[in-house]
Amino acid sequence: MAELTALESLIEMGFPKGRAEKALTLTGNQGIEAAMDWLMEHEDDPDVDEPLATPLGHVLGREPTSSEQGGPGGLRSPAEEKRGLSEEERQEQTKRMMELVAQKQREREEREEREALERERQRRRQGQELSAARQRLQEDEMRRAAEERRREKAEELAARQRVREKIERDKAERAKKYGGTVGSQPSPSTTEPGPVPSSPSQEPPTKREYDQCRIQVRLPDGTSLTQTFRAREQLAAVRLYVELHRGEEPGGGQDPVQLLSGFPRRAFSEADMERPLQELGLVPSAVLIVAKKCPS
Repeated sequence: MAELTALESLIEMGFPKGRAEKALTLTGNQGIEAAMDWLMEHEDDPDVDEPLATPLGHVLGREPTSSEQGGPGGLRSPAEEKRGLSEEERQEQTKRMMELVAQKQREREEREEREALERERQRRRQGQELSAARQRLQEDEMRRAAEERRREKAEELAARQRVREKIERDKAERAKKYGGTVGSQPSPSTTEPGPVPSSPSQEPPTKREYDQCRIQVRLPDGTSLTQTFRAREQLAAVRLYVELHRGEEPGGGQDPVQLLSGFPRRAFSEADMERPLQELGLVPSAVLIVAKKCPS
């Protein structure tokens, strides 16, 4: 056969006979190098070892020419076919083919390495893009949370301002109703100081006058309210403060409140509501208890 030398060389290099014959046939017997290229490119094909259905002449539609039998691939010419290859020439040809196989393998490994590096670069780039997207999302969430906190703080300040304004209006209405000015009393600078003893051996110091008192109010639900009032402010101001700051009652209604002293226990009447805190003995501090006032 014309392709005997090429086939034997491929078999000696470790390729299966069927695969070598298929490579020579599909490359048109253009030489071992062309067959080697085909074998390297189709090494992983699932049908690489399947035999061809028809011989070479029928596949190509013609018989092999004399140019296809010779050429640079090392196929034997008719003269070479008569004399054959010596053992030294056969070894040289095998060595050259093995070097060619090694070169093809190196090229393939380098190509696969470049492809692996490119895939790794793409993976890292995608990871960086995903990380940047997550960071932008977190920044947006933090910005929205900060805006929400600022809005809630502004609403809280506005609510406190409305409560203060309502307390002032209620004070003005009580002053107009009962006469005089609610909560008006001399400032600390205008109060007359008590007599100052000239020495410790003289008469004892007089009792200290307080112009403010700290009231703690215990609510029925167990919570408490604490506020500082003026000593001459009426007890009604404490009741109004409690009514404005206590929570909503179950059912949505707000029942009147009854103020009681802690110890000794005493229920304050409507007449006591018009009396100053100082006169009721609630200065400088006191604890009051809120009880629901039964409607009359």
